[in-house]
Amino acid sequence: MAEFEPDESQIRAETLVVGGGIAGMTVAIETAELGKHVILAEKLPSIGGRVAAMHQYFPKLCPPTCGIEINLKRIRQNPYIRVLTLAEIGKISGSPGDYEVEITLKPRYVNDKCTACGDCEKVCEIERDNEFNYGLDKSKAIYIPHLMAYPPRYVVDPEYASDERMKKCVEACKYDAIELDMQPRTVTAKVKAVVWATGWRPYDATKIDNLGFGRFKNVITNVIMERMASVNGPTSGKIIRPSDQKEITKIGFVQCAGSRDENHLPYCSAVCCLASMKHATYIRELYPDAEVHMFYIDVRSPGRLEDFYVKMQEDEKFHFHRGKVAKIEENPANQNLVLHAENTLTGQITTTEVDLAVLATGMVPNTADEAPPLETPLDDFGFIVPDTGKGVLGTGSAVRPMEVSASIQDATGTALKALNIGTRR
Repeated sequence: MAEFEPDESQIRAETLVVGGGIAGMTVAIETAELGKHVILAEKLPSIGGRVAAMHQYFPKLCPPTCGIEINLKRIRQNPYIRVLTLAEIGKISGSPGDYEVEITLKPRYVNDKCTACGDCEKVCEIERDNEFNYGLDKSKAIYIPHLMAYPPRYVVDPEYASDERMKKCVEACKYDAIELDMQPRTVTAKVKAVVWATGWRPYDATKIDNLGFGRFKNVITNVIMERMASVNGPTSGKIIRPSDQKEITKIGFVQCAGSRDENHLPYCSAVCCLASMKHATYIRELYPDAEVHMFYIDVRSPGRLEDFYVKMQEDEKFHFHRGKVAKIEENPANQNLVLHAENTLTGQITTTEVDLAVLATGMVPNTADEAPPLETPLDDFGFIVPDTGKGVLGTGSAVRPMEVSASIQDATGTALKALNIGTRR
């Protein structure tokens, strides 16, 4: 079994991968399937990353179950992979080929006797904001993070581990799986290479005052749209207006929300245009008569994905508007959104009223908030500079914004680079 909570204080592997999203999983799998030991360390209670929260992803437009589930099967069956969840990376010392890493394992408060039967959740009286659904709904204080969570085991929100009400959960568990007195543990990993696959976060849309997110209920973001469209999301796959739960008749996608903007993100995240077109397919499937309006600076659909853009242009219900939305206002009579934009071809100022506005916020590398160790070089935007020979190896969206298939390709190459470090000694 790949998931491993070490009894010893020191563990060894060829490569340590930090981050259990699609890129980190890929590095771990490719390394292990070459017969090399690898540690996959994730700070959250389960692996899967942002992809696990998607409804569909490019290029196949299939749900994450068809991709991540295959990876999870490969991880579960491979004895060369150790998965450490709730793992925080501490001090890293040494040099390429000979690193020593301190890893703190935070308590899950649920041991490996857990069968995920759900009895503890049924009696739990405490509710918390569900971060997997961006706070759009609640989960219990003892919960399984998401549908494909690995390890498939409950976890207790540490904020409530000492709450007296949690004792009901302990009493309800017939397997003695809940241990509310668990303590953090620190282990040392001896590895030859360290790969940083810590992924990205969506840009904070509340900082974009002119677009109304957080003030107007019917302004949402692209990542929220993914969760609303998902059958295991907060609305069970129904894309409806948050203000009144009405169906959608007209929707606006606001591209470059905070991106390519010197006051927010000065760069383009490259995937947002196609993501919004993908979201439009969700709307058209649920609401065949709904109008879709997409406001853009220029459409970026590289390589074979240009075919998808051409297909969307042929949809008579999909309207492309060349112009960045400068302001969103709310119509107080019906809580619709009024989108103000300038057509950059004609110079005309347009106003478009929609039921729901979706902000295409950009991708911010988590390395911009928490720099990787060993003085790893970062570019001006916080992404890891690749192939410098200094610091840790970056991969996936820790290196640049990229979609799923590109992340997998990049991670495959990074796995080989890491193994080459190990052979130079």
